[in-house]
Amino acid sequence: MKTLEKQGYRLTGKHSAVKICNWTRESIRNKGVCYKQEFYGIKSHECCQMTPCLTCNNSCTFCWRSTKNLTGTKLEPPIDTPEQIINNCIQQQKQLLIGFKGYKNTNQKKLQESFKPSLFAISLTGEPTIYPYLKELIQELKKRKIKSFLVTNGQFPDKLKDLNPTQLYLSLDAPNKEIYKELDKPLFKDYWERLLKSLKILSKTKTRTCIRITAIKDINMCNLEQYANLIKIANPKFVEIKGYMWIGESRKILKKENMPFHEDVLNFSEKLAKILNWKVIKQKKESRAVLLMKEDKDRLVY
Repeated sequence: MKTLEKQGYRLTGKHSAVKICNWTRESIRNKGVCYKQEFYGIKSHECCQMTPCLTCNNSCTFCWRSTKNLTGTKLEPPIDTPEQIINNCIQQQKQLLIGFKGYKNTNQKKLQESFKPSLFAISLTGEPTIYPYLKELIQELKKRKIKSFLVTNGQFPDKLKDLNPTQLYLSLDAPNKEIYKELDKPLFKDYWERLLKSLKILSKTKTRTCIRITAIKDINMCNLEQYANLIKIANPKFVEIKGYMWIGESRKILKKENMPFHEDVLNFSEKLAKILNWKVIKQKKESRAVLLMKEDKDRLVY
């Protein structure tokens, strides 16, 4: 836990945490916005990057977070309520940002708005679906008129059936079973079957869906036909491809050369789009991120 705190995390309960995204800081100082604002219409300075569960069932080699002693498949009691987690996250978000009041380049209007986040990015670290009251947490956010972007590794497919966040991301880190095992190091033996089941559930959900690929040079930027077949199973609204960044804990496992340039990510994305018969509709070079859709006219933003 001390390592997480050194990395800028603020624990918000027994098993949850919040961390200020760099783009939140940049937006407050009018220095730029997150690619998610340009892709999906969210406001970077009103985003709360958090997790209801620090525990994760995978030990992904490309993860920049410190996951030591935080690997598992369930939370042990006592477990915080959704209300406790939300209230604590908002309070800690304000505490982490309050210092910006004293900076001359701070947009004071944006700063005040950041104290009342309009979006919870449930993606900070860990696997959110391990938290047993995730459905209720998302429902509570809706009551407060707070949007939710949920990122999951898809290893708990049955948990996805009843969830209805504003946007549901499923991380597709590999095109096949062998690469997934090597890259994500899952605890479950039936990890591939779990992922396939989650992809099928995604195709039936009524919420806005997105397949997210973290592109790692010389490791998973391959087998495009296999990626396309998996994406077709999920039939998502979006495919978001984001270049791996050589930061944090991942530097102990991967090489700097595994970090693709934006041109590499774009080239990979264009080839995948061609196979899917989709389109590249957005890209942000600074973030090495590319967004694919079937039709640009169908794009919905919030």
